[in-house]
Amino acid sequence: MILGTITTSSSVLILAVFLATAVEMVEALTIVVAVGHTRGWRSAFEGVGLALLALTALVGAFGPALLRIPINNLRLIVGSVLLIFGLQWLRKAILRSSGFKAKHDEDAIFAETVAALSQAGRTQRDSLAFVTAFKGVFLEGLEVVITVLTLGSSAHQLVLASWVAVATTLLVTIVGVLVARQLSSVPENAMKMTVGVLLVSYGTFWCGEGLGIHWLGADAALAMLAGTYFVGTWILIVIAKNVRLGVPQ
Repeated sequence: MILGTITTSSSVLILAVFLATAVEMVEALTIVVAVGHTRGWRSAFEGVGLALLALTALVGAFGPALLRIPINNLRLIVGSVLLIFGLQWLRKAILRSSGFKAKHDEDAIFAETVAALSQAGRTQRDSLAFVTAFKGVFLEGLEVVITVLTLGSSAHQLVLASWVAVATTLLVTIVGVLVARQLSSVPENAMKMTVGVLLVSYGTFWCGEGLGIHWLGADAALAMLAGTYFVGTWILIVIAKNVRLGVPQ
C-alpha cells in the first residue's frame, strides 16, 4: 500500500513534501494567474503544459538513476544537498521574521507581474505570456522535483513522496481555481521556516547515517532534531530582532 504504517520518518517526510510543494505551487499559481488575467489563458496554459512535460521528463531521466546509488552514499549526498537547501530557506525566513528582509508578498508579486505583462505588446501568439508561465511553473516545480527525489529516494519512500506532491499540487490548483486569484492569505513565511527546519533535520539525519552514525531512537531522532532546530531558529530570530532594534544583548 502507498501509505502503509505511518512512522515518525514517514510523518516528517509527508509534512516536509507537503509544505515544500505548497509553497512552490502557490508562487507558481500567482504567476500563472497574473499571466492569464493580463495576457489570456491560452498561452498561459500552453506554458504550464510544456513545463509539466519538461518536469516529467526530468523525473523519468534522473529518478531511476538515484535508486541505483548505494544507500549510504546516496544519503550522504542527499543529506548535504538538503542541508544547503534547508539553510537557505531558514536564512531567508529568519531575516523576514526579524524584519531585516521584506516578507514574501504574493499580492506584490501579482501586481508586478501584471504591470510587466501589461506594458509589453501583444502578438497573435503571445510568446511573452507563454514564456512567463513556463518559467514560473518550471522553476518552482523543479524545486518540488528535487525535494521529492531526494527525500523520497533516501527514505526508500519515493512513491509516498510523489503522491504527496501530486496531491498537494492538485489541492493548491483547486483552491486557486475556486478563489480565482493568488493565494495571498497563505502564511508563506511560516511555511518556509517549517520546511527549512525539516530539510535541515533530514539533512543532518541522513548525513549522519551516511557517515555510519547510529541515531538514538532511530527514526525518532528526526523529531528530536526538528525540535532542536525549531528552538535554535526561534532564538536566532529573537537575537536578530534585538540587533535590528538596537536592544543590548
